[in-house]
Amino acid sequence: MGVVIDTNFDKLFIKVALHDDEQAFSVLFNEFYPALCIFANRIINDLESSEDIVQDSFYKIWKNRKSIDIDSSFRNFLITTVRNNSLDFIRRKDLSNAFLEKNKLKFNEDSFSTPEVVYTLNELEKKISDALSKLPDNIRQAFEMSRFRGMTYNEIAGSLSLSPKTIESYISKALVILRENLKDYLGIFFFL
Repeated sequence: MGVVIDTNFDKLFIKVALHDDEQAFSVLFNEFYPALCIFANRIINDLESSEDIVQDSFYKIWKNRKSIDIDSSFRNFLITTVRNNSLDFIRRKDLSNAFLEKNKLKFNEDSFSTPEVVYTLNELEKKISDALSKLPDNIRQAFEMSRFRGMTYNEIAGSLSLSPKTIESYISKALVILRENLKDYLGIFFFL
């Protein structure tokens, strides 16, 4: 499989590197910051420090923009940068041995080598939308009323002329189906 080029992101970074384009840099930051914070937090398990790591990563990219040599795509470069900075954080805090021992079965370099673990908010919304579209209509409708409109099971039951137990069953089925369809992204989907 060849290198995947995210041409829009790559073009924005070229504007940053060649023309010091702060607006292009701001777009890149806003697109990637939330997902990268989640990604870093999966590595270090400290949300506040994860945010610092991602901000620092972007700061260093801006500072070194003229000399950065990207051999794949900007997205891959960004993921690798945040991963490496997160692992450096663990080493600096002398937590690496305890962390690696505690998580030795699920933590290895390969688990962070796949760029698809980081998605922009737009990409995440599409993944959720695609997964929801696979649900049967009655189950999808009940799930959306519960999760996106904040309605209680009793309110949904009244609205759909069904029993609260039926609504509870629908929501449970929706969660099972969504967990299966989104299993590679579960760390990101807090609502599940």
